[in-house]
Amino acid sequence: MVFHRGVRMLMQIIVKIVLCIFLLGIGASCREGKNVRIVPVEDFFRSPEMTSFQISPDGQYISYLKPFKNRLNIFVQTLDGKNVKRITEIDNSNVTYYSWASNDQLLFRTDRSSGAFLYSVFKDGSNFKELISDERVNLKLINTKNFYGNRVLVGLNRRDSTVFDAYSLNLRTGDLKLEEKNPGNIFQWYADENGKLRMAMASDGVNETLLFRISENDRFKPVISNNFKSRIIPVGFCGSNKNCIYALSNVNRDKLHLVKFNCNTGKEMETIFSHDEVDVSEGGYSNKRRKLIFAGYETWKKERHYIDDSSRVVYAALQKQMPNTEIVLVDQDALGTKYIVKTFTDRSPGAFYLYTTADNKLLKLSDVNSSIQEEEMCKMEPLSFKSRDGKVIHGYLTLPLNGTAKNLPVVVLPHGGPSNRNSWGFSAEVQFLANRGYAVFQINYRGSDGYGKQFWISGFKKWGTDMQNDITDGVKWLISEGVANPKKIAIYGSGFGGFSAMHGLCFQPDLYVCGASQSGYLNLFTYLKAVPPYYKPILQMYYEMVGNPEKDMDYLRAVSPVFHADKIKAPVLIAQDAKDPRVKVNETNQFVKELKKRQIPVTYIVKEKERYTLRNPENRIDFYRQLEDFLEKNLK
Repeated sequence: MVFHRGVRMLMQIIVKIVLCIFLLGIGASCREGKNVRIVPVEDFFRSPEMTSFQISPDGQYISYLKPFKNRLNIFVQTLDGKNVKRITEIDNSNVTYYSWASNDQLLFRTDRSSGAFLYSVFKDGSNFKELISDERVNLKLINTKNFYGNRVLVGLNRRDSTVFDAYSLNLRTGDLKLEEKNPGNIFQWYADENGKLRMAMASDGVNETLLFRISENDRFKPVISNNFKSRIIPVGFCGSNKNCIYALSNVNRDKLHLVKFNCNTGKEMETIFSHDEVDVSEGGYSNKRRKLIFAGYETWKKERHYIDDSSRVVYAALQKQMPNTEIVLVDQDALGTKYIVKTFTDRSPGAFYLYTTADNKLLKLSDVNSSIQEEEMCKMEPLSFKSRDGKVIHGYLTLPLNGTAKNLPVVVLPHGGPSNRNSWGFSAEVQFLANRGYAVFQINYRGSDGYGKQFWISGFKKWGTDMQNDITDGVKWLISEGVANPKKIAIYGSGFGGFSAMHGLCFQPDLYVCGASQSGYLNLFTYLKAVPPYYKPILQMYYEMVGNPEKDMDYLRAVSPVFHADKIKAPVLIAQDAKDPRVKVNETNQFVKELKKRQIPVTYIVKEKERYTLRNPENRIDFYRQLEDFLEKNLK
């Protein structure tokens, strides 16, 4: 009897093992005693099925981007979706920007690595035009949503590579007319609701001056000058009051407020909205309706304070139909009766809808990524801790599904910028890592945007010191909380995040068991040298934020990973774009050579023909497959 019971128990164990092996074979893992399907890499990082939806000004057609020959192209359909037409045929790059210029014509750009290229095409695919095609210069669009007649305002540095002059471009003929010659210090032009050039921002390298005029026939006059640390960010014009603009401003205070600003007196007229703890990060303004809609701010999630009652009603109606979902109105027709709506959560990339106010109806247009199942994704939770000098640092922690917050392998994921910030929402990268069984730790270290002027400034010339200390302190806090397994912590990032990853491996060699960098800065001298010539008006600002390559030579050398390969002890993965000007491939080659010379395991990925490794889906998928293998080998 005992014998039979023992056999039965042995058979049950064998069945469980076989079942687990079977599930692994179809892409599942046995974690925490529960089955969690391993979602294929391709499902996370494929190009969107359909994205960037817009509606024509007359509200009769819907446009979107969709892969064609594995590259994003423009499609146009009728509202009912019965008549669909692809109107571009691009197979060597992606459409990265497009907009309706009229009821019939669309304007678009592609992700060619350099040069000024701008195209137009009619909604039926006819009349394709190469409006601007010049590899020797660069292009900025000045007014992207307020087209007027057949003209659009663009900035080109064809006369002088260091500055952008303002031109009007005839969308029918491609003719360019110089509207304003840049005196040498303007780095941003602004157009009003009628597409008229009315404002500009100038810089002497450190101080910024707002320039303004009532009409195109007037001369620009200086309104107010501030050190670049005090910002005035124009949002829109006030309509009938020609001297008034809406702006985000932190002049004479720490936080950005949404204000009315008088360009005649150079003073704020009133504060429309402010928040005690964070910046007002967005002024929602409708060029089509010529109205201020809302003030946006971000604590641990994005929130809105509504200013326009009709918009409040629209958002409330949508929230009632889609509760517990983030809702963004991404486009609308000229009459404001039809809207393109995008939704998302931290566990879902969301979907696009057509919303009509007349009948309060939602029509689903497309999922962003139907391969992602919300129930298989992980929650992104807010957190905060104190750094070694007492500064409060905020961030997020994403735990593996069905896992407990105890003794987990962790991937530290510093954000890029570094003046960006992590935000609550869906991230394919975060969910991919969590799906593989890793806790993902993201923090908004000092220097990150959104927490006020002083928090931002506290990161200046601290790229390799205090900012990295915040990351280190966060990891040690996570260990002290019992969440992180101190022997299984990796660090990975892109751009500045990649710099942080390599810096961590160099200067915290006992904290991380491995690290990965995707286009991460290795040499801050090279980064500063790569600042393009048309950034010359604000070059001194870069020096104040990052460091002056002459005056701060010792500091820049002391913190740049390229000079400290000898300090790294852990395995490294580096992805390098051969054409990236910020990270020279020859320097990376030498860095990798030094690591290999010291017998450090290195996975080195070089894309010879690319400037941005993750832009095309085949590159994204290849990179994340190699990152997956790297982490599996070194972190599990």
